[in-house]
Amino acid sequence: MDTVAENQKVRITKKLEKMFGHIDYKNPPELCPVRDVMSVASDQWSVLIILWLAYFETLRFNKLKKYVYGISNKVLSQRLKVLEADGYISRQAFAEVPIRVEYTLTEFGHSYVEKLLELTEWMQLNSPKVLANRERYGLY
Repeated sequence: MDTVAENQKVRITKKLEKMFGHIDYKNPPELCPVRDVMSVASDQWSVLIILWLAYFETLRFNKLKKYVYGISNKVLSQRLKVLEADGYISRQAFAEVPIRVEYTLTEFGHSYVEKLLELTEWMQLNSPKVLANRERYGLY
């Protein structure tokens, strides 16, 4: 009888085969959908922006900058533009003086958050192991 871990490995192997099995490694594609989408959706700043918008629903630029500690105005502005272009967030500008701009997650962004939360929960659960491994390796 197969164990749960063995079944999980088989499922993972099948998914990876479906994802990468068709690629000719001697002539790799110029555009890799996984790499292209992941580069935007998984960088440290985008993940934090998306998670904060999921938590608060609507935020203005300066509030986002406050919550995404350590990000510069330039990088936050760039990340917001890319996330909007990819459909994760929406931007609404109000004709006021000074102009007021609010950011919210789209339905597409919310569907990403569902998957992202699984990963972040795993990270929180396993961060002590990672930190211990780093210490054993001599990084801390």
